[in-house]
Amino acid sequence: MFPAGFAWGAGSSSYQIEGAVTQDGRQDSIWDALCRRSGAIHGAETGAVACDHYNRFAEDVALMKRIGLRAYRFSIAWPRVVSAGSGVVNEKGLAFYDRLVDALLNAGIEPWITLYHWDMPQTVFERGGLLNRDIAQWFADYSVAVVDRLSDRVNHWITINEPQVFISLGYGDGKHAPGLRLSIPEQLLAAHNCLLMHGRAAQIIRSRAKKRPLIGWAPVGRVEYPLVETPEEIEAARTATFAFRDKNFWSNNWFGDPAILGHYPEDGLRLFGSDMPKIDPRDMDVIKQPLDFFGLNIYSGTQIRRGPAGQPEVVPYPPGFPTTTMRWAVAPKSLYWGPRFHYERYKLPIVITENGMAGTDWVQSDGRVHDAHRIDFTRQYLLELARASSDGVPVRGYFHWSVMDNFEWAEGYKERFGLVHIDYATQKRTLKDSAYWYAEVIRTNGDHLSDESPYLNIDAPREAGASAPDVEPEADGHAKRMIETKSSVGRGNAL
Repeated sequence: MFPAGFAWGAGSSSYQIEGAVTQDGRQDSIWDALCRRSGAIHGAETGAVACDHYNRFAEDVALMKRIGLRAYRFSIAWPRVVSAGSGVVNEKGLAFYDRLVDALLNAGIEPWITLYHWDMPQTVFERGGLLNRDIAQWFADYSVAVVDRLSDRVNHWITINEPQVFISLGYGDGKHAPGLRLSIPEQLLAAHNCLLMHGRAAQIIRSRAKKRPLIGWAPVGRVEYPLVETPEEIEAARTATFAFRDKNFWSNNWFGDPAILGHYPEDGLRLFGSDMPKIDPRDMDVIKQPLDFFGLNIYSGTQIRRGPAGQPEVVPYPPGFPTTTMRWAVAPKSLYWGPRFHYERYKLPIVITENGMAGTDWVQSDGRVHDAHRIDFTRQYLLELARASSDGVPVRGYFHWSVMDNFEWAEGYKERFGLVHIDYATQKRTLKDSAYWYAEVIRTNGDHLSDESPYLNIDAPREAGASAPDVEPEADGHAKRMIETKSSVGRGNAL
C-alpha cells in the first residue's frame, strides 16, 4: 500500500513539549510573552513546563522506539540556540539537540528537523520581527548554527511550519503569538519576509549541510475536495483549493507559488491590489529554492460541488457530522485530494508532515487509554493516502500529530492529540491504544489497514498487577511482535 522506505513517523514542536523555558540559557520566545498576557491562553496555562521533554527526552525516545517510529519530526527552539535572538550561539541549548539526535539515531529513528515552528525569540520580535526585512538574515544566522552542528547526522530538513497560521492568527486576529492585529498591508509584508526566511534557510542548508540534505517545508494543506468524483466536480474542487476568495492568508498558493514557482499568483495580486508592499524583483531568487519534498499539514477538508455557472460551491456538512474536539470535520478524503492537487501543481514528492485529531482521552480504570476514535480516524485517512499513492502521487512519508499530548497553543492543555498520554501533574507517560495500533501499521508498512476492524483487537503489553504502559514489550509475545522495529527500520530512509 505504501512504497518501500516509507517514512512512518510522528511529530512535535519545541514550545509545545520541551518546557525548561529558563534552563541552560534559553531566552524568552513570543509564546512565553503571550502566555503572560491575561486572557490569552485557555486556563492561563503556559508552556513553561509542558511535557518537560527537555529533561525527559531519553524516556520519550524510548517510547518512540516502542511504538516503532521510523522517523521523528521535531523543531529547534530558536531562543534556546541563539540566546540574543541572532549572532551569539548558546552552547548549552544547542548541546540538547546534539543529545536528542544521537538518542534518536541510537534508537533507529530518523530525525527530521523543523527550523521554525512559531517560537520566535522575543528579542527578534522587539527588533521588528516579521515586519523587519532583516529577519531573513537573522534566521539565516540561526540556521547556520543548527546546520553546522547537526547536519553530520541529519539529512531531513523542514524550513518553516504553517505560515498561513502564524500570519493569520499571530498578525491578523491576534489569537496566537505575537498577538498582533495588523492591517492587510502589514500582514502582506510579514508574509513576504516569512518567505524570505524560508528561502535563506534553504540556501544555508543546501550550501552547508555535511550529509546530502533533503529539504522541504510544511505549510497548511487547505483542501477542497469533490463531493462527487466526476471530471467536472474534480476540476471545481481543484479550482477552489487554489482560489482566492477573500483578503486573507489561508491560501495554499499565496505561499506555495512563490516558493516553488517563483512568483505570486495573479488572482491574489489582483485581489490585494494596492495593499501589496513594494517587492524587490530579486527577492524571488531568494524565495524560490530547489526543494526535495512538499510537506502538507492536513487535518480536515471542505466539500465542493460545481455550481450552475461552473463555479465551485461549498457544500456544508449536515448537522451532527463527525468532528474532533477542535470541531474540525472528519474528512478522510482530504488526504487523497490534498496530496493529489498539490502534486499536480508543484510536481514535488509529498510528505504528510501533520495529520491527526484531538480527542477526549484519559487513563481508564484498567490503566490504559482506549482511544478507538483516533484509531478509526487515522485508519480512514491513511486508506485515502494509500489511494493517492496507488494513483501515482509520490507520497514519501506520514507524520502523525502528535507523538504526545502537549501544549496546544491558545487552547492550552485541554486538547489531546497524542499517541502518548501525558499526565501533566505527574508527567507520567502512557501509551494509548492508538500507539500500539500505529506500531502494527508501521511494522506491516500499512498492510494492517486492510483489517476491517483493526481497533477491536488491541492487545497491549500486559502483566498481572501492572498497567500496560509500565511493562516492557517483552512481557507479551504479541505485543513484542507489534512493537519491535525491524533492524533495517529507521536507518537510511530516503525520499
